[in-house]
Amino acid sequence: MSETPIHRADVKTAHQDLHSEQGALRGEHPGRSRNPLIKVADLAWLEFEKPDLDRAEIFARDFGFQVAARTESELWLRGTFAGSPCMVIRRGRTSRFIGPAFRAAEPADLDRLARATGSDVRDADVPGGGKAVDLLDPSGFPVRVVHCGEQLSALPEQQPRLLNFGTAHRRTNTTQRPPREPSRIQRLGHVVLETRVFARALDWYLDTLGMIVSDFLFLDGQRERGPTMAFIRCDRGSVPADHHTLAMHLGPGTGYVHSAYQVTDLDSIAAGGEYLKERGYQRSWGIGRHIQGSQLFDYWRDPDHFMLEHFADGDLFSTDVEPGWAPMSTSGLAQWGPPATRDFLGASPSPAKVREVLHALRGDNELDVERLLGLMKAMNS
Repeated sequence: MSETPIHRADVKTAHQDLHSEQGALRGEHPGRSRNPLIKVADLAWLEFEKPDLDRAEIFARDFGFQVAARTESELWLRGTFAGSPCMVIRRGRTSRFIGPAFRAAEPADLDRLARATGSDVRDADVPGGGKAVDLLDPSGFPVRVVHCGEQLSALPEQQPRLLNFGTAHRRTNTTQRPPREPSRIQRLGHVVLETRVFARALDWYLDTLGMIVSDFLFLDGQRERGPTMAFIRCDRGSVPADHHTLAMHLGPGTGYVHSAYQVTDLDSIAAGGEYLKERGYQRSWGIGRHIQGSQLFDYWRDPDHFMLEHFADGDLFSTDVEPGWAPMSTSGLAQWGPPATRDFLGASPSPAKVREVLHALRGDNELDVERLLGLMKAMNS
């Protein structure tokens, strides 16, 4: 596979304060693979299991999803944009995250991936049909790479509000009254995962799926040990892609942290949040604006305690933008907004959390006492 040029004289880098005050030091992780197997085009959907599909559908509609397909054992959810569904929830004995599905740029990428990994190309169980290759990442997450057949057609949108700025008066003789209704999800944006084998998992996604890093975070006083979080995007060459399609961080657990879904604008986030609050759902954190990625955000918990994010106005980077480097801290999560909650940070003490930490410290992974203390310090900084 030919490599996309990444050095041009007119390109800003992280050192020139495009998106981070710091760039890489000599010898640090380059944030991309020299020769990846393929380059995925996007995140296709996320897969979950839940015992109560009726309850899952009620929350999904309140959060702003549309139902693409429903059977006795499966619930496929979608946004308003044309393309593939955002999420599939299958009936299971317990509520759990299964794994992500990424979209291959071309059908031939599935053949290339299957040959290189000793896997098979099989029929994908998705509305409209398609093909898939099933893999396992170093954290143990099933990862599916798919190429879909028939695409879902677009649905009606929530229209962005016309805003008046200074002397630019786009709206006259009319008022602003955003309806109190669900935020209308447009598409799946990203998923965030926790892993005990961060470095191995990071390299796997870069080498296998051709993804590239937008921003690295490191622990205070431990930069020489390498990053502990990465915001990772798809490499579409000169076509800009979301700042991150996948984010991963080192931690004592292995699992889903949250997933994010694009909506129209801030009014959609805020009015949709009021709608959710009136129906008794729990806000985890928000409303605010992130630093890495710049998204306007609002986080909520579903009835099964999974965290989902409404977002708007995120950064888009082409392949030319180099990784930024920044210290990991709670205060560095947002430019403005309320302080990050303990619920969002996953910092609420519990016997299960203690057992998770002890198990991780005794296991063969990348978490040790120094790393753990650094993570705890970052959580309170």
